[in-house]
Amino acid sequence: MKMSRRAKRMARHHKRRTQPGLNLVSLMDIFTILVFFLLVNSSTAVQLPGARDFKLPVSSAEKKPEETLTIMVTANDLLVQGRKVAVVSDILADSQPTIRALADELNFQAKKKLAAVEGDEGRHVTIMGDKGIPYKLLKKIMATCTEANYRKIALAVSRKNAPAAAAQR
Repeated sequence: MKMSRRAKRMARHHKRRTQPGLNLVSLMDIFTILVFFLLVNSSTAVQLPGARDFKLPVSSAEKKPEETLTIMVTANDLLVQGRKVAVVSDILADSQPTIRALADELNFQAKKKLAAVEGDEGRHVTIMGDKGIPYKLLKKIMATCTEANYRKIALAVSRKNAPAAAAQR
């Protein structure tokens, strides 16, 4: 069957039209709004790294934690900024008052930017550990920190709820 002139013209017209491209302007607008929303609503509170192996001691401290170098003590390992440094059983078996591997790691971290803030009082460090860790281990960790000029030592704790703290007084 022969096509009419009108049918030919419509076929040519439809042939010239291509698929429309993806309009990215509205997509970019949505992502821009999403980024601004996340920036405005982001938390300014410092989050300490969590571990499922231990339970932090409870305290009624009001001071918020600062972002510092973190030493984490689990049941088996000693970690600095999430990196395994030593094994707890080896530390407890050693008769030395300090931990050599921890001192080396602290000196390495001191060269990095995170621990660069230093004054007469020393660098800042936070120790996270289970409330049941032996005092001998904590004493060795603190002695090693002070030897490496990390003298501003903070112990990470879980905060008590305000009503519970007031009820115990």
